[in-house]
Amino acid sequence: MTDRPETAWARFSAGLRDFYAAPYRRAFARAQRDEDDLFMMIVLAESLGVPNPVSYYTVELLPVMYDRFHEWHTRMGMEHSPLDYLSCC
Repeated sequence: MTDRPETAWARFSAGLRDFYAAPYRRAFARAQRDEDDLFMMIVLAESLGVPNPVSYYTVELLPVMYDRFHEWHTRMGMEHSPLDYLSCC
């Protein structure tokens, strides 16, 4: 039984995408992680003692960032939470 042309084309397209993106997958993941770390640093800057001129806008993102805070501070080389009011360890 033959596949419909749409499904065969979709599988071929997905295969090509995997073929071309596979060598760069690790670099893409590292770049995404670095970007996420920078964003976390910007959101938490006021809490870490760095003056943040946009803290009024980033304060509403804090609840979202707290879920990933432990992962972030261990990746940054901090054994324990640097924030007094947030003990995740």
